Amino acid sequence: MVISKQFSKEQCSVGLKVALRIIDKWQASPRQACRILRISQSTFRRVNQGRNAGGRLDIDQQERIGLVIGIHATLRTVFRDQLNVHSFPGLKNDNTFFDGRSPLDVMSHGDIISIYETFKRIQQLEWLDQ
Repeated sequence: MVISKQFSKEQCSVGLKVALRIIDKWQASPRQACRILRISQSTFRRVNQGRNAGGRLDIDQQERIGLVIGIHATLRTVFRDQLNVHSFPGLKNDNTFFDGRSPLDVMSHGDIISIYETFKRIQQLEWLDQ
């Protein structure tokens, strides 16, 4: 996923709120959420308090938000049950890429490539479902 332009402060703020809501539904810890989106704990707190935050996100952070939203959208097409949509990222996976770890563990302990590769593996589930 390549972003060709910087989004506005408003778009970044809304995207960050949405991504954090998704990650919360995955039952990630605040630390995991911060690592996945590469944001500070103070930014995390401001968003959770309903205050404006995310107006100064760099391209990497914007791409991370886009990947989280993309993962969520793909999970919604793969699974009809919302419980599966929200629980799948936290479940251990024996796929060779995940090697017994959950997608959430991979995303929160890696770089943006780990998030992207997680997205690609989840997209493959969509193709298998057809």
